[in-house]
Amino acid sequence: MGSGRWLLRGPAQVMFQADERTGAVFCLALATADWRYGAYALGGAALGTGTARLLRVARDRVEQGLEGFNSCLVALWCAVFLGAGRLSTALLAAAGCAVTAVATAAVTGLLRVWRLPPLTLPYCLLASAITVAAPAYRRLRPHDAGLAALPRPATGPTAPHPDDLWRAFFRNISQVFFLDEWYAGALLLAGLFLAGRTAALLACAGSATGILTAWALGAPEAAVADGTMGCNAVLVAVALCGVFLAVTPATLLYALLGAATATAVTPAVAHLLAPSGGRAFTWPFVLTTLGFLAAARAFPRLTAQDETRPHRPDAPAATA
Repeated sequence: MGSGRWLLRGPAQVMFQADERTGAVFCLALATADWRYGAYALGGAALGTGTARLLRVARDRVEQGLEGFNSCLVALWCAVFLGAGRLSTALLAAAGCAVTAVATAAVTGLLRVWRLPPLTLPYCLLASAITVAAPAYRRLRPHDAGLAALPRPATGPTAPHPDDLWRAFFRNISQVFFLDEWYAGALLLAGLFLAGRTAALLACAGSATGILTAWALGAPEAAVADGTMGCNAVLVAVALCGVFLAVTPATLLYALLGAATATAVTPAVAHLLAPSGGRAFTWPFVLTTLGFLAAARAFPRLTAQDETRPHRPDAPAATA
């Protein structure tokens, strides 16, 4: 029973929650799009966690699901973008999850020097590497068309239709798990509420901030509506208020500023990665959150309460 809880906490930790109920709902949300997505996510978390246990990673990290969420994302990414029904995808996902455990240890050790958490950086590194390499291997990506595309100026209307706004609100959450379905986002949000209101409300605030920022900057309606512009904002908002910084009015504003920044950075990352398909993954979230956490140490108003609150095993140490 204990191992089952640890396993379900892997998917939940994608949104920073060590709650097996949330993980179960997240897997259910994935299954509403395709039952294989739920299986890949749970299997990826199992392989990542199992590899970490085999290598005797600290028990508290394993128990809280911190060794399962990057491998969960790697496996799910393989299923969504390389085809869930292909044997080569399953084998690549399994190998990738094992490598993710190694990458997580390496990234955690490197960032510990600056007292910063690894976040989804191991997943970003693995997914980016696979994306760049996949066209060279016919068994991985047997498509004739290449992924490379040059960045182009935005076109199309910039005023989202009212019916698109509420769908975009939920798709910003579902796109954290690469899903287009708005109802999957609603179910993911319900899973967050199971873990606690704070994280769920911050996810809502992050989603709204992503929509407003994209609209204010003139992003095309389609990019706002499909959730790809705002999904990183959701993660940043949750991370910077309540997870790595205490919940205060100051950190709330700081988190929303970070969410807006991640939204603005997303097209920049996509353009930089255009030669390999232009997928931003969660690079905007990683870069923004690490930058804002490093900067927070210079702002006593943001860190004053951190010494008295419990920390995650991967959280940066409190500063005076």
